Amino acid sequence: MNRVGISFSLLAIGWMATGAGLLPAEAGPVASIGESGEVVELRHQVDGRTVVDPLPLYRANGVRYFSAGVGLEERAAEYPPFPLKLIFAAGGKLYLTGVAVTIASVGGGSTVSIPMDHVGGPWLFVDLPAGVYDVTAAHGGKAKTLKQIKVEAGKQKTLTFRWAEESGFAAKLPAD
Repeated sequence: MNRVGISFSLLAIGWMATGAGLLPAEAGPVASIGESGEVVELRHQVDGRTVVDPLPLYRANGVRYFSAGVGLEERAAEYPPFPLKLIFAAGGKLYLTGVAVTIASVGGGSTVSIPMDHVGGPWLFVDLPAGVYDVTAAHGGKAKTLKQIKVEAGKQKTLTFRWAEESGFAAKLPAD
């Protein structure tokens, strides 16, 4: 079962347990780098017990990154403080997955290429060193670039890439 299936299954379990359609709120979801360094472990409560869901932690050119944001528990979680968070959306409130990303250092340093199959959620967290970057996101044959993005140590920069309409897979979020 993929992450989307797991997230929706856990949401259904939480709904049945509480009868309210929301996961129990005893402890908010928290994500941290797993002991192996290969996953981000998302801990949340389901029916009074702690459940740990692994999210793959990838590396490209020495830079760590992971994708999240599928399901209520992932959207409510506290994540490791990676300096760059990208959000992918289309149209009104549609969140996208399967977005390919390229991050190029403006100063001529290395380039990080993130394939679309590594972006399984609408959020992408990237552990970049401080610097200035051009960030390109491509989805459905359309690319968007944000230039001269300053990433600072100890701060998180959040960027949203929004396409006018959906041309691939998207998930509609519940009303805010």
